[in-house]
Amino acid sequence: MPHTSPTLRPPRAASRSLALAVLSASMLMTILDGSIVTVAMPAIQRDLGFSPAGLSWTVNAYLIAFGGLLLLAGRLGDLIGRRTMFLAGNAVFTAASMLAGVATTPGVLIAARFAQGVGSAMASAVVLGILVTLFTEPGERVKAIGVFSFTGAAGASIGQVLGGVLTDALSWNWIFFINLPIGVATVVLAVRALPHEPGTGLRAGADVLGAVLVTAALMLGIYTVVEIERYGWLAGRTLGLGAVSLVLLAAFFARQATAATPLMPLRILRSRDVAGANVVQMLALSAMFAFQIIVALYMQRVLGYGALDTGLAMLPAALAIGGVSLFVSARLNTRYGERRVLLAGLALLFAAMAWLTRIPVEAGYVTDLLPVMVLIAGGGLVLPALTSLGMSAARPDDAGLTSGLFNTTQQIGMATGVAVLSTLAAARTDALRATGATEVAALSGGYHLAFTTSAALLAVAFAVTLVVLRSPRRSAPPEA
Repeated sequence: MPHTSPTLRPPRAASRSLALAVLSASMLMTILDGSIVTVAMPAIQRDLGFSPAGLSWTVNAYLIAFGGLLLLAGRLGDLIGRRTMFLAGNAVFTAASMLAGVATTPGVLIAARFAQGVGSAMASAVVLGILVTLFTEPGERVKAIGVFSFTGAAGASIGQVLGGVLTDALSWNWIFFINLPIGVATVVLAVRALPHEPGTGLRAGADVLGAVLVTAALMLGIYTVVEIERYGWLAGRTLGLGAVSLVLLAAFFARQATAATPLMPLRILRSRDVAGANVVQMLALSAMFAFQIIVALYMQRVLGYGALDTGLAMLPAALAIGGVSLFVSARLNTRYGERRVLLAGLALLFAAMAWLTRIPVEAGYVTDLLPVMVLIAGGGLVLPALTSLGMSAARPDDAGLTSGLFNTTQQIGMATGVAVLSTLAAARTDALRATGATEVAALSGGYHLAFTTSAALLAVAFAVTLVVLRSPRRSAPPEA
């Protein structure tokens, strides 16, 4: 007899609000951790004696574990219960944060960062699955996704500012210790707020071979991408590892087409909205790396801003993205549909990148950078719309898997953006230096190429949205 998911009594509105706060706090902690570490890296290198190559593994170890395990964690959440997976993930992340904070050697810190990535993957993979099963009414769902997206935008910028404050005022250890109260509170409140879901059982999708193939493929692929800046795109190592990763991924999909209990039923990719949203997300987030990282590098290396000054200068962008996500996106998605809102957001992001391609070496903040901080508010339209489309075909028994897939393409997009744009900018900078350009002029030229590439990626994302994504039919909004 086929297994059917148990029918759960819908939680009260107050319980759902608390659950949304818990889910958002967990995502805040995850995103905060991703951005806060970059500011403290010089202090970590000085205190623990990292080599320049080894220091990058404080970020890479986290990314490889996080990106490589999201899909598997999402499916396991459907099988053993998304609430169980969420609680376990937050507990692992909190414990790993304690270990990272007390680390006295590079090896211990890298191991703790890998464990943080494991915990983040376990919790993040099922967050959207829990959210869409809690908020089933379309209007409530788009509002909840708006709040959730606001948390993500806030976490990225708060991390840059908070990382500088904690490192300067206390020590780099506190960038990890700050996770402890958030993590403990999240676990305690989640036990109360999140509904208990027993899951469909491991026998419903215990594809061990598929799990090994996809985890190995994603971990190896992300490792290859994050090492491109060190070895180059055409190095034998890069091409070889990339080929192996693609072979493993192809074997995984072949396995899913024939397995009796597939880890990832391929039917979830038959939805144009789900498949298209994941592709657009990879393109858009690869491009948005140019704003999140390249603009910060431009401020520090060309304009001479300090770390804290850079974080404060980026704050208007966070406020713009967060404000649009929280107060505007839900209304627009409900009235006009996610596809139209997504197109408008991509157009604003394209305008921001196009503006940056002409930014001068001696730029003024108000005249040259602040307009970008306003246009980047398009991200507050893009992210909620993509989330709604990416989760639109999720069923109660595979919402965790769909959530894990969406988060996986998010990580792939960001990792690819790091590799592609950083490599292009560095190559262009070296070429300009060779022609006798000054250091700041060469750096500026490299960053301009990165911004141009980002604009091109957003143009492709706009075209994919037009061709692939559908405009859902909606009933006319009631008259006031």
